[in-house]
Amino acid sequence: MNQSTTQTLSTVDDMRHTLRRISHLKGRQPDAQSLQEVRALVQAFDRRDLLIEHLHALNDTYRGLFERHLVALAHEMRLPMAEVFEVATFYHHFEVLPNDAKPAALTVRVCDGLSCEMGGAKQLLAKLPSLLGADVRVIPAPCVGRCEQAPVAVVHQNAVPHATLDRVLAAVSAGDTQQALPDYVDMDAYVADGGYALVAALAKGETQTDDVLKAMEASGLRGLGGAGFPAGRKWRIVREQTAPRVMAVNIDEGEPGTFKDRTYLERDPHRFLEGLLIAAHVVGIDAVYIYLRDEYHGCRDMLRQELAALQANPPCPLPLIELRRGAGAYICGEESAMIESIEGKRGEPRMRPPYIAQVGLFGRPTLEHNLETLYWVRDIVQKGPGWFSSFGRHGRTGLRSFSVSGRVNQPGVKLAPAGITLQELVDEYCGGMLAGHTLYAYLPGGASGGILPAHMNNIPLDFDTLQPYDCFIGSAAVIVLSQHDKARDAALNMMQFFAHESCGQCTPCRVGTAKAVQLMQAPVWDNATLEDLNQVMADASICGLGQAAPNPVRSIQKYFAQEIV
Repeated sequence: MNQSTTQTLSTVDDMRHTLRRISHLKGRQPDAQSLQEVRALVQAFDRRDLLIEHLHALNDTYRGLFERHLVALAHEMRLPMAEVFEVATFYHHFEVLPNDAKPAALTVRVCDGLSCEMGGAKQLLAKLPSLLGADVRVIPAPCVGRCEQAPVAVVHQNAVPHATLDRVLAAVSAGDTQQALPDYVDMDAYVADGGYALVAALAKGETQTDDVLKAMEASGLRGLGGAGFPAGRKWRIVREQTAPRVMAVNIDEGEPGTFKDRTYLERDPHRFLEGLLIAAHVVGIDAVYIYLRDEYHGCRDMLRQELAALQANPPCPLPLIELRRGAGAYICGEESAMIESIEGKRGEPRMRPPYIAQVGLFGRPTLEHNLETLYWVRDIVQKGPGWFSSFGRHGRTGLRSFSVSGRVNQPGVKLAPAGITLQELVDEYCGGMLAGHTLYAYLPGGASGGILPAHMNNIPLDFDTLQPYDCFIGSAAVIVLSQHDKARDAALNMMQFFAHESCGQCTPCRVGTAKAVQLMQAPVWDNATLEDLNQVMADASICGLGQAAPNPVRSIQKYFAQEIV
C-alpha cells in the first residue's frame, strides 16, 4: 500500500541561510592580502565572461598566476575554484604557480614554427639559455604570426624580427619588452580620406541596407579566415534570426604561416572597423566582440586607442564593442571555440547543430567574421561588386591576400588575383626564390592545407581548386620549401604543432596527433598504422584541427614517398 508523505516547504529564512552558505567557498579560503591584490586589479567580478581578462591582469602584473590569487579570484567571482583553475591551465600564456614559486624575471619565447625553424630557430633555442643566464626563461613557442620576419623571438611582449643572438641579447639588455605601436592610418587620417562616409550614409538612410546586402552577395566575397563561406549569404542568414543578434570578429590568426590579418590591422585599422560597422548595421547587430590574438601586443594597444577615438566621435550610432584578448590557443581560431573563450571558458569547440548563426555567443544568433573579410566591405560597396569580381586568373574571380614565407626573396602579404599559381606568385610578387635555392615543395594553406611538390606549381590557388589534390587553400598561408629542405620535416613540424595545440576534448585528436608525432620520427614510416590514425582523426574528431591534421601526413605518403622509405 502506498503511503503518503508530507514535504515541508522551506521558509524565507531557510532559503536566505542556504544562499549565504553556498555563496562561500568550500575548501581553501582566500587570505586578506590576496583579496586586496585581486581587488586592486579587477572590478567587474559579476561578469563571468571576463574571467580570462581578469587572469591576464594577474598574469601580467605578477608574471604568473599564483594559486592564492586564483583562490581569491574564485571567491570574488563566486565561481568554483576548479572552474577558474581549468580555464587558467587551458591557455598556454598563463602559468599557474605554487605560492612559494619565484617566477622568471623575464621570458623569451622563440617561435619554432616551420618558417622560423627554416630560419634558424633551433640554433637560437640551443644557445640563448646559456647566454641570457638563469634569470631569463627561454622557451619554444608555436607560430607567433610573423612568418615573414623569421626567425622571431619575443622578449616578454616585444617581437624581435629576423632574430639573431645579438639582436635578442640587445633587446634583453636594453629592457625592450613592449611592442611599439605600428605606423598606421589613424582615425583623423582615415576620415580625411573619406572614411566612415559610407556607414554614415547607411545610418542616415541615404544608402539602403538591402542594396549593400545585394552588393555583398553579388561580389562573391567568401570568408577569408579559411572556411570560405559566402559573406553576403552569411549576413542574410543571421539577419533572418530573432534579435538580439551579436557579432564575433576573429583575429586570432593562429594558423602557422598566416599573418595577413595582423598586416592589414597594422596598416589601416579603421578600414576594418568601418566594414564591421557596415555589417552590424545591415544585419542588425547589438554587440560586437573582437577577439584578438594575444601575441599581437602592439596591435592591441593601437586598437584600444583607435576604438576610443571612434567612440569619442562616432560617425553613426555604435553597437557595444568589446575587445577581448586571446591567451595562446590555436584552437580558438575555430569559431565555436572562440565563442567559448569570449564567454570566459576553455576554448573547446562546440558540437553542431545548432550552428552559431542560430545559437552562438551568449546563446544569441551570431555573425562571425575574419578581419580581412570585413576589411574589403567598404571597397566592395563603394566600387561595386563588379570591381572585386573583376580580378582573377585561370577561371577564378576575386582577390586573395597570400601570406608568403619560406625560401623566397621577398616574403610578406601579397595581394594577388584569386587563381594565381604558386609559380606566378613567387615570380611576380616575391622576387623569385632565394639565391642558391630552387623550388622543391610548398604548403598552399598553412599547417593543415597539405604539401605539394614543385612539379605541381601551376595549380590555381583559390577555394575549391586544391581539393582534387587532397589539399586546400584555407587562409592562403603559403610556405615555400627548397631543395635544402625535406617535406617530411615540414610535416613533422606541423604534426608537433597540432599535438601541442589540441584542446584534448576528443580522443582521436588528442591521442592521434601525439601518436602520429612518434611514428613520423622513425626513419621509415609505418604507413599502415599512420593511415589508421589518419582515418580515425578525420572521421571522428569534433573540429577542423583533428579533421585536417592528417593532411600533411597524407601529402608525404602521396607525393614524397621517397623521403620515408
